[in-house]
Amino acid sequence: MGKLLEGKRGLVMGVANDRSIAWGIAKAMHEAGAELAFTYQGEAFGKRLEPLAQSVGSDFMVDVDVTDDASLDTAFSQLAARWPTIDFLIHAIAFSDKSELTGRFLNTSRANFKNSMDISAYSFIEVARRAHPLMVDNGGTLITLTYQGSNRVVPNYNVMGVAKAALEAATRYLANDLGPEGIRVNAISPGPMKTLAGAAIGGARKTYKHTDQNAPLRSNATLEAVGGTAVYLVSDAGACTTGEIIRVDGGFHVLGMPQYDNL
Repeated sequence: MGKLLEGKRGLVMGVANDRSIAWGIAKAMHEAGAELAFTYQGEAFGKRLEPLAQSVGSDFMVDVDVTDDASLDTAFSQLAARWPTIDFLIHAIAFSDKSELTGRFLNTSRANFKNSMDISAYSFIEVARRAHPLMVDNGGTLITLTYQGSNRVVPNYNVMGVAKAALEAATRYLANDLGPEGIRVNAISPGPMKTLAGAAIGGARKTYKHTDQNAPLRSNATLEAVGGTAVYLVSDAGACTTGEIIRVDGGFHVLGMPQYDNL
């Protein structure tokens, strides 16, 4: 993709390992010329992230808990001390109790509903608020990750579907709030992917196989495709794109039923 992001720098939140969607985005942005900083949560994820960060020339990693205001404040203070301005932020953070990502949505517990909404949806608002001062002078781009379970029922996705619906609504409201200051806010919606987070959902293998066989392109999304979409959104080519939910799912979202041979 050339050096579309030469001179740009930003924060990537949510890399768990080298199969993470966040890592696919980070790698694509590095290849496009961007400078990167990373967050992680806890020592175990920090150890996984360190060699990946080093491989893209980054020496900035900060531990952050998005449910803790003090932790967020510290992380963004450290980022501002390093870089007075940033051009983009990637929010790839979501969580729900694995035991509630199977069976009936009806049985969602109050505690897990609150926790899932807090981490998966509200955290985007929290990080946007803190990234805002670092973008207000020159504009910038905020990107989060969603999934079609936000607007269509996907077996076992359950409370995460509701959380992603809230996240998508937040994307639109943030886009309207921050647009006058040249800050764009978008969400990327890949199809099912073989990630650590995706594996937590009951029946993940069947879902992956079904979309792979029935999507118009007969393919699920790849890390490279999602990464390339993020590069476009952050680059000058995405200057007039905001408030969008961009689907990178092989076209699966257009179907009304499976392909004829799979009925």
